[in-house]
Amino acid sequence: MFEGLKNLASIANMTRQSGEIQKKMAELKERIGRMEVEGTAGGDAVTVRISGDFQVLNIHIHQWLVEARNQQLLQQLTQDATNNAIRKARDIAAAEMARVAEELNLPGMQDAFGKLMG
Repeated sequence: MFEGLKNLASIANMTRQSGEIQKKMAELKERIGRMEVEGTAGGDAVTVRISGDFQVLNIHIHQWLVEARNQQLLQQLTQDATNNAIRKARDIAAAEMARVAEELNLPGMQDAFGKLMG
């Protein structure tokens, strides 16, 4: 009989923590979605700003690059700046996820989040 009560208490505790995990993850998703990250290339010739959910918000191309009329260079620098911004956003998101996993005392989840975002 007492063993059944211990199991019931364990299930209740897991359910309670599940709700807390869902709440923290929803907050994290919202916080990451609101963040903005910039990536640059060519000594700031191209700057790309993206949101935490990887939507391009702005692309700035320095005037000298436009005047150079070098389409290949412009394309490459835009690609590089975008990839730079995406890497930064992934790194920030992985760090935030690991922090939340640590707060919730979820062993091993820090590494899993890092692999998920990497």
